[in-house]
Amino acid sequence: MAANIVLAAAALKRAAGVIIAKGGSAPHEADLVAGNLVETNLRGHDSHGVGMIPRYVDSLLDGELQPNQQPEVKLDTGVLLRLDGRRGYGQAIGVAAMALGIERARKHGVCVIALANSHHLGRIGCWAEQCISAGLASVHFANVIARPVVAPWGGRDARLGTNPICIGIPRPGRDPIVLDMATSRIAQGKTRVAFNRGEELESGVLLDDHGDPTTNPRFAVKPPFGALLPFGEHKGYGLSVACELLGGALTGGGTGRVPYQGKRRVLNGMFSILIDPEHLGTGAEFARETEEFVEWVLRSPPASDDNRVKLAGDPEREYRKQRLAEGIPVDAATWEEILAAGEKLGVERAEVTELAGIARHHSVTTSPT
Repeated sequence: MAANIVLAAAALKRAAGVIIAKGGSAPHEADLVAGNLVETNLRGHDSHGVGMIPRYVDSLLDGELQPNQQPEVKLDTGVLLRLDGRRGYGQAIGVAAMALGIERARKHGVCVIALANSHHLGRIGCWAEQCISAGLASVHFANVIARPVVAPWGGRDARLGTNPICIGIPRPGRDPIVLDMATSRIAQGKTRVAFNRGEELESGVLLDDHGDPTTNPRFAVKPPFGALLPFGEHKGYGLSVACELLGGALTGGGTGRVPYQGKRRVLNGMFSILIDPEHLGTGAEFARETEEFVEWVLRSPPASDDNRVKLAGDPEREYRKQRLAEGIPVDAATWEEILAAGEKLGVERAEVTELAGIARHHSVTTSPT
């Protein structure tokens, strides 16, 4: 049985924030990073939530992650922006990069952003949502320079990152559409979550270190490593290659084409296109057609009583509502890793647990493994 500690979002943010701050981040950055991680947990993506803190701490201690950075502007033509993330926290770099792009898209109608050398950008959907809040549609292609974790379709070892693609579509007055997905069958962090919970993966997701199918997540977490498989066979593989070349080569950040050298880092490049429908002259038509098409799609009879038709972004909103009310589950193994990461920076376990509310009150649920 794997135990879950269930924590309120505000308390978990305080606990995460003290560790980030101890790593050298200014208060604003620590609050930004912690808030982003907890928000990601709220939306059900535990793979990109507070469980990333141990990896961030290792990257800090290795000198691979640099706190308190802002994107460096390498080129600015108004509609074209080329930025260097300076290995800064992706949560801070991403916010700043999208703010620059939004400003220019509002002025010119479009902005193309080539962002290189950011540390882990987290849930890419966050950046689409930032654009949506400004009334913009956006498309994002990201690559990952770290240990390769995904096999090419037809291959038996890891050569690619999880290389996500994200599309954000605003719906004025209604919940937006946010398609945010790894090009692998599952995100790498989901293998860590399964491993820490003592759970098996579905078949068809992972290869072992010999290139044979396995359901044991340890082959994605501990050496000897195996490889995740791309989603949709050749289709996910094709998209992954496109993300690598657009997010890595075109941005100037480079591609993940060298053998793993043991560096504990997660560098992202991201190629983004931001579009203002009003400048395009189709704002009203875009909004009307979007709603009429969405209504048409959602009228499809449900496949089962508990499986209605949803839009991209609906599951995350449902998770958020539930977890705000009931708390965020953090498995015991992940919580132990977070406490150990804090200790590496000199943060006492007692301080983290008290900030998380565990010293005063906590609940534990169990789930079968």
